[in-house]
Amino acid sequence: MLERFKLKEEDAVRVQEGALRDTVTAIFEKMDVPSEDAELAADVLVSADLRGVETHGVSNILRQYVERYQSGDINPRPEWRIVRETPSTANIDADRGHGIIVTPKAMDIAIAKAKETGVGMVTIGNAKHLGMAAYHAMLPLKHDMIGMCMTSCPPSVLPTFGGEPRLGTNPIALAAPAGEEPPFVFDAATSVIPDNRVHIARRLGVDLLPGWLGDDQGNPIMEPVPAPSPHRLLPLGGVRETGSHKGYGLGCIVDILCGVLSLSGFGAMRDRGTFAHFVAAYSIEAFVDAGQFKSMMDNYLRTLKETPPAPGHERVLVAGQQEWEAEQERRTKGIPLHTEVVQWFRDICGELGIPFKL
Repeated sequence: MLERFKLKEEDAVRVQEGALRDTVTAIFEKMDVPSEDAELAADVLVSADLRGVETHGVSNILRQYVERYQSGDINPRPEWRIVRETPSTANIDADRGHGIIVTPKAMDIAIAKAKETGVGMVTIGNAKHLGMAAYHAMLPLKHDMIGMCMTSCPPSVLPTFGGEPRLGTNPIALAAPAGEEPPFVFDAATSVIPDNRVHIARRLGVDLLPGWLGDDQGNPIMEPVPAPSPHRLLPLGGVRETGSHKGYGLGCIVDILCGVLSLSGFGAMRDRGTFAHFVAAYSIEAFVDAGQFKSMMDNYLRTLKETPPAPGHERVLVAGQQEWEAEQERRTKGIPLHTEVVQWFRDICGELGIPFKL
């Protein structure tokens, strides 16, 4: 995360993982979510905070989830079903179920198929937000598999040269195991920044940088600006001269694999609060010996990290490294939450009759 978005220690309250997990689980249960599903939902959110991905942790999106459950937008007890299936694929209708709950279950199906056929791929339509995509991509790691997750989101991103949003932030995540090194975990929006980064900027009172947003006519804003509401994001690359057509194309790929392939619709044609997802698991043993793969991954990751840094930089990083380091630190010292977020927890716990433990 860029320095401008990091929570300052003086504005933070450190909370213990267990207390946060129990509180979030209790909130989901109050939304009529079954206990087992509530624990799974809490795990997705708290895992994001442990890894330092505040954009997809309790700070940013839990209150949105509560509002959407209370409005009836999210079905707390969906009767999701497989509508088409082969030995290596499946297409799921999530029945407006929460993506943070249905998507891990879809990945379990993909993993089971990969054990039998080498590859498992599952599309999920008629679903809600799935949280941190890396959570789902990481599930196959313990099975010596490579995991992938994509999600087609509601429109907030301008196509290159476009005057109105037609794409979502449409993130792509891929996780690959290593031996002695932490796994490679890539998770990024196909827009310059994700939607939730705008919300964090608004909370912290910091400006957004040039080339991140478009104005109300689609023109790239090439100067720092306060976080507006509503906002229009630019594709990864910002403008055509710096490669926005690549981010635009990647966003289209996500729409195709998640929304068109599931026939649930691409982002611009679905209801605003509805998402489509794609998960895949690739068995390493179906290709090569898993031990040899992980040994080569160790070599690869060390080669990258041992690259001499350019002047002014301390080290070269690989995807997932900072998140892994954050998790080690936060499991010991606690998870930092903004004081405003802690106050929200205090308020919602009082409203729902939940003991406040943070």
